[in-house]
Amino acid sequence: MTTADGRFRDAAPHAKAWPFEEARRLLKRIGGKTPEKGYVLFETGYGPSGLPHIGTFGEVARTSMVRHAFEQLCDIPTKLIAFSDDMDGMRKVPDNVPNKHILTQHLGRQLTEVPDPFGTHAGFAQHNNARLREFLDQFGFDYEFLSSTECYTSGRFDAALLAVLKHYDAIQAIMLPTLGEERRASYSPFLPIDPESRLVQQVPVLETDPERGTILYRRADGAEIETKVTGGACKLQWKPDWAMRWFALDVDYEMSGKDLIESVKQSSQITRALGGRPPEGFHYELFLDEKGEKISKSKGNGLTMEEWLAYAPEESLALYMFTKPRTAKRLYFDIIPKTVDEYLAHLDRYGDLGPEKQIDNPLWHIHGGAPPESGSPLSFSLLLNLAGVCNTDDPSVLWGFISRYAPDATPDSAPLLDRLVGYAVKYYQDFVKPGKHYRPATQDEAAAIADLRAALAALPDHSEAEDIQSAVYAVGKARDYENLREWFQILYQVLLGQDQGPRMGSFIALYGQPETLALIDKALAGEDLSAA
Repeated sequence: MTTADGRFRDAAPHAKAWPFEEARRLLKRIGGKTPEKGYVLFETGYGPSGLPHIGTFGEVARTSMVRHAFEQLCDIPTKLIAFSDDMDGMRKVPDNVPNKHILTQHLGRQLTEVPDPFGTHAGFAQHNNARLREFLDQFGFDYEFLSSTECYTSGRFDAALLAVLKHYDAIQAIMLPTLGEERRASYSPFLPIDPESRLVQQVPVLETDPERGTILYRRADGAEIETKVTGGACKLQWKPDWAMRWFALDVDYEMSGKDLIESVKQSSQITRALGGRPPEGFHYELFLDEKGEKISKSKGNGLTMEEWLAYAPEESLALYMFTKPRTAKRLYFDIIPKTVDEYLAHLDRYGDLGPEKQIDNPLWHIHGGAPPESGSPLSFSLLLNLAGVCNTDDPSVLWGFISRYAPDATPDSAPLLDRLVGYAVKYYQDFVKPGKHYRPATQDEAAAIADLRAALAALPDHSEAEDIQSAVYAVGKARDYENLREWFQILYQVLLGQDQGPRMGSFIALYGQPETLALIDKALAGEDLSAA
């Protein structure tokens, strides 16, 4: 739990950001009092059937934002659980793992008993759990990790499992109407673990005995077997399992994707049937890939956490999660530069705001109320274009230009800028450079660009970016470009090899006036700028 910052305590009740809206609902739910268990429990769930993906991180990040907002409203202790549903049976082999043949022969076994195709952990789920925890730890989340397998086998869920057995008929009455005819015939909340094959079985339950804590089921080979429902001998179907977990842990708040709205309703009904109270919730929209399709762990489409963080700082990823959580957003590489620059823009404004405005700024939620004091004097898009004209994979080359443009900035004094330089070089090499296409200027365009060269040559050395920008504008207007966007696009296509680009005044000031003149000369001479 974090301590509320006194500067924001007065502003918190009136904050408009969505985490505060959620926090106020939660505070109302508990009547403003500490629950009997001594804390308010936030939960996030994770299915380790595939590698952790960016949506998993998003759920933990967003839940943590609500938790932090809640802690500004009151002094009630809080706890966040990251729960792995790792006792599920493996239904199919994911597409994005090595050594798939290792997994194929273990279909149907619980994920913690499936061998790790990566060869680093005792099981597939243990590997994926470790990947999740490593990332959450790297980001600094305050959480407690719980494994479904451990909770079942240790007896932690035994009392709740016996409650499910006791209310078996009521749960069936909730679930059966939601199923097709064929599934209804064999459906039971309990999935016995076969002691011989270790398969998680979906089989008909013939009898239940709440007094003895057992069920009698018919195995696929026709044998009738009695088993306890406690101690890890059975797993619950996922909707009853979700409800049982809410009941057993007394969860107060859990988010879920919009695709689970009906599942939440059914699990909530089951929780009430057990005598518990379902948590408050928040339905966020799903992430889509470049084609507009839902991102899937098993498909491996869309971005992974590791891929985003290879090209941009983690703060930008957190901003992407904060912004418009109820809006479906595409998640692919092209949105990274835009998100980074949005982060930098928020950081530039933050220090000029009062507490009542800061608390609604995304950075307050991303950084737990304490954003960094300094940002970057250069945008990410500008660094990408500098990397483009330099055509280099060496960050020190970019720093040579930056040091001249911003003499006070060094890798030590501007650590965020230094990180962005490294990201920009890598992003340029992997995504921008392959798509660059320089086109020759038409005769009229070449004349306009020659006018721009003359205008730049007439400016004093080391002119301010605004003065350079004014000169670029003046040439475009003098050449009768009614829409100056057309003029700038010509410059981008001819000089930078792309359809979009930076504010030209800022770019030229950074790259240097003599260097820009040389670039124009090469373009007008028809030289290959891609080899520059």
